[in-house]
Amino acid sequence: MKFILLVLLTALWVLFLNPIIPYWGVMIGIALLSSVMAIKPFSGFLGGGLGMGLAWLGQSVYIGIVTGSSLPDKMAGIMELGSGMTLVAITATLGLLLGGFSGWSGALFRKLIQQKETNIYRG
Repeated sequence: MKFILLVLLTALWVLFLNPIIPYWGVMIGIALLSSVMAIKPFSGFLGGGLGMGLAWLGQSVYIGIVTGSSLPDKMAGIMELGSGMTLVAITATLGLLLGGFSGWSGALFRKLIQQKETNIYRG
């Protein structure tokens, strides 16, 4: 349940705050979100990655459809990638990696500062 909530909150975080603050600010927010939710590191990676990757994929496809611009195809041609959809896939993959490492960092940070049991004989 925490995983699905992290994916949804991350996607909403990216959709609403990415136009206002730069991507690295969004990444800090994803790390804080993952840390506050006390999620495991691997789940933090997947949750943050899927949230940010799907949000960037959706935004790229939406902007491409609404504007009907040929700019993605021209940029893909300049980069010798083939079509504009390849560029959209690369954008989504980059979002997945950035969000994933942000979520992972937040989960590991919580694990780092968490109080550890010092009394090993208590049981």
